[in-house]
Amino acid sequence: MIIGVPKEIKNNENRVALTPAGAKELIKRGHTVYVQHTAGVGSGFSDAEYQAAGANILPTIEATYEIAEMIMKVKEPIESEYKLIKENQLLFTYFHFASYEPLTKAMVASKSVCLAYETVEKADRSLPLLVPMSEVAGRMAIQKGANYLEKPLGGRGILLGGVPGVLPAKVLILGGGIVGTQAAWMAAGMGADVTIMDVSLGRMRYLDDVMPKNVKTMMSNEYNIREMIKHADLIVGAVLIPGAKAPHLITRDMLKDMKKGAVLVDVAVDQGGCIETCKPTTHENPTFVIDDVVHYCVANMPGAVPYTSTLALTNATLPYAIQLADKGWKKAAQENAELVPGLNVINGEIVYKAVAEAFNMPYTPVENFLA
Repeated sequence: MIIGVPKEIKNNENRVALTPAGAKELIKRGHTVYVQHTAGVGSGFSDAEYQAAGANILPTIEATYEIAEMIMKVKEPIESEYKLIKENQLLFTYFHFASYEPLTKAMVASKSVCLAYETVEKADRSLPLLVPMSEVAGRMAIQKGANYLEKPLGGRGILLGGVPGVLPAKVLILGGGIVGTQAAWMAAGMGADVTIMDVSLGRMRYLDDVMPKNVKTMMSNEYNIREMIKHADLIVGAVLIPGAKAPHLITRDMLKDMKKGAVLVDVAVDQGGCIETCKPTTHENPTFVIDDVVHYCVANMPGAVPYTSTLALTNATLPYAIQLADKGWKKAAQENAELVPGLNVINGEIVYKAVAEAFNMPYTPVENFLA
């Protein structure tokens, strides 16, 4: 298969979908890899390193899309890329379709095959290609939150861990999944007073067992959330419904009950956000303030630590990329059930139910294409 790796062009996105080591693994199996000029530079990988691994360097994004049968990316295509995507071309990347209708309609119109990292799913319902970036984003949420709690950046002027004789900050984490767990570890390690809210008793029992004593768990419901936000200094939104839009757990009217200078970090913003007032921001302009509450809503948080993120992502995606390249998307999905829910759009048809429902668009069962 001919594989193309374009340079990411989303604002301040420095990750790349394939490392030189990953390219070498594909090439030694007989595949051809084309990498756009300087695609890896933001993550610390030079064109020369890709060439040493056996990859070919192309000068432009247009040339990369034109030659490739499979495009490997990190973030969803943006508007300037829509016209470059070809019928039957396989796109393997994060899409988060349910949060952005224009992207969904553009991919339907392109008649390409869209396999989304975030909905590839194991038998135990875990999301193996979302996990590494969720781990990064969860840890970063606390770093960023602690930073924006500083007074010069609009926060309350509170140190996350406090000092002897002064109470630490109160951190509220909505969601006890990968993001929430990693955020809790970081916040706890910095000495904060941490509460994780979740709807699963089983998950909370697990977290109670593994977390340090400064982490508590609490059932997530509207009443409890309304009570807890009154006291929180930093709130991390970490709720995910695979492939679907995140529910709004904190609504516009709740902000008036929060402390002035409190900080909201919505890690779910690329899936619509679980905080109603959060809208996607960029690393260039990461925050805004509503009702004296600081909102940090960067949609590609791991892009700020591209070296770590690129290595973590390639570790997870490469085994699936090899299967797709070796067998083609259809046979790979027939033989590996984990890839089936990753298929979101095929040749102009939406085959992931939650995406179709998000925009009231026609849905076609994916089995129609795999029979």
